[in-house]
Amino acid sequence: MSSTAGAEASKGPAPWKAAFLEDVNKHMDSPEFVLATLHATPEGSSTPYIPHARFCIFRGMWGELPENKHYGGPKNERIFESELPTFTTDVRMEKFGEIMESSPGGKPAGREGVGEKAQKQAWGSGGGGPVEAVFWVKEKQIQWRVKGEAFLVGPDVEGDKEENSGVRTVKSELAKRMHIVQHGKEGDWSWATELTHHFGNLSPGMRGSFKQPPPGQARDKPYPDENKMGEKLSGLDDAVARKNFRVVVIRPEKVEELNLDPEKAGRKKYTYNEETKDWDLEETWP
Repeated sequence: MSSTAGAEASKGPAPWKAAFLEDVNKHMDSPEFVLATLHATPEGSSTPYIPHARFCIFRGMWGELPENKHYGGPKNERIFESELPTFTTDVRMEKFGEIMESSPGGKPAGREGVGEKAQKQAWGSGGGGPVEAVFWVKEKQIQWRVKGEAFLVGPDVEGDKEENSGVRTVKSELAKRMHIVQHGKEGDWSWATELTHHFGNLSPGMRGSFKQPPPGQARDKPYPDENKMGEKLSGLDDAVARKNFRVVVIRPEKVEELNLDPEKAGRKKYTYNEETKDWDLEETWP
């Protein structure tokens, strides 16, 4: 078990959490959202970053994966709760480098590939770059906007080797917002088990997608023999897929609920207060 130092006793869920989860889990056909990241421009450009956006799938809150009757692998007890939305990605995707390189201490990458920091931690955990996630609940005419920093959890998050700076950053920054619900059992909770649980909660086809040829590579160029298209993985230990698999955890700093129903129109703006360790609420017109 690795450190969750910094985690605190639960003060109860964030005031926006229940409404957010109800909207996403009960009123959306699929929990899709648009994720925006910062993509560094080439040196000499008039602006250092441009936005990149794409659709992703919400997988649940960190430490609170939903039950999956098809999953029979290891999983943590519900020792922590959080308001940290998660999704999964392939380390070879552009958003990996964008999250890493736009983080504090990151070095802009440019369009030709990831920069020094991402290269150094190419197979590891780290990050902290700014992101924005937007959910549209069409059935209720509600938009949720989640602004914060994103952290990447990789296979080095636990192990026999000494922790690198990326792993230490992930653990310390996420632990600040992981709330203890079973006191005295914190030592039973495992970062690596949580990572495996996320991988196992995917369908066999989705697990196999992490073995596909490198994203963005031209189709007429050769790729490593270990990469395969269309493979379905029933197990949890495929070395190639697990090497490429990452869980991305968003640590929200601002959450907005925008209701566009003409009879209920309004905006609720929640801001995390570092001093009180709680959320401030401002209600405005939409």
